[in-house]
Amino acid sequence: MSFLAWIVLGLIAGFIASRIVNNTGQGLVVDILLGVVGAVVGGFLFNQFGEPGVTGLNLYSLLVAIVGAVVVLWLYHALVGRRGVV
Repeated sequence: MSFLAWIVLGLIAGFIASRIVNNTGQGLVVDILLGVVGAVVGGFLFNQFGEPGVTGLNLYSLLVAIVGAVVVLWLYHALVGRRGVV
């Protein structure tokens, strides 16, 4: 998969996942980064359960990336969200 396809997949997955997790976006750059990381995490998780990971720019790969991005965003909020609380 090309670099541009990873960016597009990451942007879409990050945006959708951020809407699922906290109902607002984190910003374009953070959404893309968390979405791309989420695609990698989702691919790893799906491979652990015997399913194929990200296979290209298609609906199945988007689902895998969204699941991974939700996991990454949940961890992100669990770690970063606690810093501001005294």
